[in-house]
Amino acid sequence: MGRVLVASVLALQVPLVPAAAAQADCSPERGTMQVGASWAQQRLDPRRLWSLSTGAGVSVAIIDSGVELNHPQIRLAGKADLTGTGYQDCIGHGTAVAGIIGAQYTQGVMFYGMAPGARLLSYKQTNSERDGDPKLLVAAIKAAADQGAKVINVSISTTDQPALKAAVEYAMAKDALVVAAAGNVQKDDGTTVPAYPASYEGVLAVGAAGPNGALSDFSNSKTPVSVLAPGQDVTSTWPGRSYNRDLDGTSYGTPFVSGLAALVRARFPDLDQAQVRQRIIATADGASGAGKGDGMINPMLALSAVLPFEPNNAPVVAPPPPSALPPGTVAKVAPVDRDAVRLALIIAGSALGVALLVTVARIMVPMGRRRGWRPGRAE
Repeated sequence: MGRVLVASVLALQVPLVPAAAAQADCSPERGTMQVGASWAQQRLDPRRLWSLSTGAGVSVAIIDSGVELNHPQIRLAGKADLTGTGYQDCIGHGTAVAGIIGAQYTQGVMFYGMAPGARLLSYKQTNSERDGDPKLLVAAIKAAADQGAKVINVSISTTDQPALKAAVEYAMAKDALVVAAAGNVQKDDGTTVPAYPASYEGVLAVGAAGPNGALSDFSNSKTPVSVLAPGQDVTSTWPGRSYNRDLDGTSYGTPFVSGLAALVRARFPDLDQAQVRQRIIATADGASGAGKGDGMINPMLALSAVLPFEPNNAPVVAPPPPSALPPGTVAKVAPVDRDAVRLALIIAGSALGVALLVTVARIMVPMGRRRGWRPGRAE
């Protein structure tokens, strides 16, 4: 997979929503042009998975702050702006999420996404550091489901609302897997409440883990977490055709799981969204304690395990047994020639007898010559 430049993307159809006031200042934090292999990529090792699946053909909706269109590693299949402020990512959050899910592999660049073959759909729902208008979140989820997204990444948290719950149920009914952030602990007031839509039944809720694999201090344990993913000291793409190497939050753990979901859906196309969710949870590394769910995701196991509760037509990773060799490939052992064996024994015995006679002659002839061939005297 070579370097892919974004030339154009399809504008997605979304319902009309009240436009937010345009933001005058669009200046995201400055990124870096230097990027190395992060612990998250070393732990999950996406390139090792691509022989099994790249997520090809699976549409993944990113409901966030928009995605930079001219980043050399990001390829969008569609975009929509629900804020009325344009497609540009003025925060960087959405660009980072998109990179974790599907940044293209580029020779010489140590960063790449989980599922570079996935179709990325950007729904800009916010243009500020906060999560934005919940009504736009509802509209974006419904629009993504109508557009045929098979995975919907929601790295946003809000409160429980009937319209939001209905939108999530609507998406799941259309076979879209909703992957949502468990939320971060608000340290300003010290209170922690469940985050939504992550807390709704059927949503794949994601908590954050650090380089040591332990639950990050900021990861919300009040949310019913399904699995953990790298969400601390994470590296990803950033506006300005750059990168950010110091990203923290459950919102950055979520796209790792969304990328994995795209890989699973491409490899097991007969599984519905509930079964994909179950497979990712069942193959996690295992954990105990609040906020950890079933533990850190295990991408290779999620793509290779044969699970007893899945349909019989799910593909099996083990290669088929080798075919039988054609007749004559291996020569049969020749039968024993007993006559030849018997003749060889006679020849060997005769040779041994001759050798014995020669030995005796060499001893007796000199002795006879010394006595003049006279018989010896009896004592």
